[in-house]
This record gives sequence, structure tokens and C-alpha cells, in this order.
Amino acid sequence: MHAPCTTGDRLDAGRGTPGNPRRTPFSVRSSLLRLLQIPYGVYALLAFVIMGLSAFVLVLLPLGMRARRRIAHAVARTYFHVAGMPLALLDAHHLPEGPCVVVANHASYLDGIVLKAALPARFSFVIKKEFSRVPFAGMLLRRIGSEFVDRFNRHAGAMDARRLMKAADGGQALAFFPEGTFLREPGVGKFHSGAFVIAARTQLPVVPVAIRGTRHILPSDRILPRPGRIEVQVLTAIAAPDTSDQAVSVPEARERARTRILAAVGEPDLAQKDGLATLAARRR
Repeated sequence: MHAPCTTGDRLDAGRGTPGNPRRTPFSVRSSLLRLLQIPYGVYALLAFVIMGLSAFVLVLLPLGMRARRRIAHAVARTYFHVAGMPLALLDAHHLPEGPCVVVANHASYLDGIVLKAALPARFSFVIKKEFSRVPFAGMLLRRIGSEFVDRFNRHAGAMDARRLMKAADGGQALAFFPEGTFLREPGVGKFHSGAFVIAARTQLPVVPVAIRGTRHILPSDRILPRPGRIEVQVLTAIAAPDTSDQAVSVPEARERARTRILAAVGEPDLAQKDGLATLAARRR
């Protein structure tokens, strides 16, 4: 007669032995999902290329800036729908109808496209100067009124800041990633002051925006995106920093915005990590 099989025996059978491991249904399911991510990622990347080329052709048409921005906004929104990445804009009522300075956390190469799809088409995006030299992308970004800034040359950066202040004074709404770049590890890094100085000198409100989901979909070490949900949450606006004492008001506005974004994204506080300084050191 065989001894009855106990609960422990059944658990051991499920685990297998060190020399003959057995996969549980959960591990098989996880492996299958990881395998399916490859064709999905190829599809999402191909859709991005097609939609990007379509946007490039459309913005080259002899249209006004407002029309070109609306086209880019619509194409970006369509991409996330086609790619099966649900994109939700939360608490949009916190966004002023007039000019303002939006500051958002940066976690993925997707973030710029996400903000283009989520925010109203009237926004101009402040983008690192390196993108201006990328074929197709640089031309597309220029055609929709993006503002390029030099992150490493102080003299060029000062000229860029004056140009941005002139645009803001003219009623332009601006969107920044004040971290300057994104970190490989999850978390919100150090914020730089540029966006907040411009808000102070032009007396525009600062609107913190929290982006969630993009780090999971396309982290820095991946080429192919994964499926996932993206949320863009507009947080309560911060009054324009006081121009009479910018040495105090600008850092206060910067840290208030960062604290609100940090709480909304639920990632670690990496205030001591300066991704932009790390990039500058590598360039040297």
C-alpha cells in the first residue's frame, strides 16, 4: 500500500526538487505574459513610427502654428489609443485657461509625448537642445513651436532663458521637466530652478503635474514598450514667486512643486540625485 499524500507532499510536488524544478501556474502565466510583451512592443514601436511620420508630414503643411499644434496633439492622443495604452488626464480643472508654467516629473522617453497628448494644444514644450539635431523629430518639434534649451552651456542657457521669458510675456503657456533628464532608478530627482525663475519674472502661476505609469511602460533600459495605463494628474497651482525676493521665493516654489509631485507619483525621494549633473560629468 502507498502512504497517503499529505498537504506538505502536494506543496513539495508543486515546487519540484532542486534538480527537477516544476513551474507553478503562476510562473507559467508570468512567462507567457513576458513572451507576449515582445510582439506587443514591436507593434507599439511600429505604430509610433507610423504616427510620428504622419505627424511630420502634416505639420509641414502651410498651416498656422495653432493648427500645427492641434495636429500634433491629436496624433499623440491617437497613438496612445492605437497602442492600447489608456491615457487619463485627472483634475484638469486645476489647469488655468491663460498662460502658466507647467512642471512635471520625468521618468521615461514617453513623457514628452504624454504631455503633448494630455495638455491642451496651446502649450509650448521646453526641450533639451540635443533633440533639435535629431532627424525628423527636430523639424517636427520646431514646427509645433517647441523651445530648445542648452542644458550644459551657461552662456547659451542664459540666452535661451531670455527667449523663454519673452515667449511667456507674450502669453505663451510653457511646459518643463525641471529634473532636466530622468534617472534610471525609480524616484523624483532634484529640480532645477529655470522654470521657476521664468515664472517669477513673468509673474505666471506654476502648475505641478504628476505623470504615472510611463516608467513601467518604457524604462530607460528598454527599447520596446510594455502595455500599461498612464495617468497625468494636474495638481493645484502655486502662485507666481515674488519678484521682490527671488532668492527666497524661487526655491520655495520649486520645493513646493516638487513635494506635491513626489506625493502624487508615490516614488522615492531622490532629492540628492542630480541627473543633469551626472550627464554633465559624463560629457567631460
